[in-house]
Amino acid sequence: MANQKRTEIDWQDVRIFLALARHGSLSAAARTLSVNHATISRRLRSLEEHLGERLVERRPDGYVLTRAGMYALEAAGDMDHAAQMLGRGLMDGAPSGLVRISAPPALANGFLVSPLARLASRYPSLDIDLAPNHSSISLERHEADIAIRFGRPPDGDVVARPLVTVGYGFYGTEDACQLVGSGADPVLIGFDEANAHLPEAIWVARHFSRVRVAFRTNDQFAQSVAARSGAGLALLPHYIGRSDPLLRICDLGSTPPDKEVFLLTRRRDRTNPSVRPVADEVAQIFERARDLFP
Repeated sequence: MANQKRTEIDWQDVRIFLALARHGSLSAAARTLSVNHATISRRLRSLEEHLGERLVERRPDGYVLTRAGMYALEAAGDMDHAAQMLGRGLMDGAPSGLVRISAPPALANGFLVSPLARLASRYPSLDIDLAPNHSSISLERHEADIAIRFGRPPDGDVVARPLVTVGYGFYGTEDACQLVGSGADPVLIGFDEANAHLPEAIWVARHFSRVRVAFRTNDQFAQSVAARSGAGLALLPHYIGRSDPLLRICDLGSTPPDKEVFLLTRRRDRTNPSVRPVADEVAQIFERARDLFP
């Protein structure tokens, strides 16, 4: 590719590259920006010609950033954040723009929605995108700015901050627990087939292989709703079970081992005026509710 470079970058080219880098496919980037595939390809070629570098490689499973693309992604992310701040007006040190947070569905839906919504309401120029997600996401590809995950991640260009240790128990209604206490076989609520690979689903299948699973759904917050309705007992993290006044803990003899929760951010975002204060707020949310978890 020629090394001839123009003097000005088209911001629309940068936006399209950023969407493609985050989502990894033409289709996903096109849906996000409400444009067609041809526009994505044309804008990408324009940016590559401007920079004199190839930024992505096409592979069977999607687009992968080149080394130059990784450098460009960092700069594009900074440009995107600056553009959001300018578009909303400069605030007196208050976080602004869009901060993307990824968390497992049970943590997102069963714990984080309310406090993060209150946080967004405190800052009129701050938008929070909370994405419940079981699968791993890439902070380096800017798929999220903050990730909350079980277990310490492998070494990389991220900062891992320990938050809490999560404990588990079987929860059900008073009637469901009394039925088990009287000697009846328990009836369980579990994960659907698409999520049978999750550690909690594997643990239940191994320890209660002969027990009827009467209701299945995709995350533990939904399972708590089913348990509240009397469908059976659900293996829940304590922060969900203890928060529901209609549920009580039921002793079935054993529970999975506790798990550590970590907050992950990009190392270079330690001084980011929006990501860092939001990450600190998330850590405080967990700290204030620490008694719910063990």
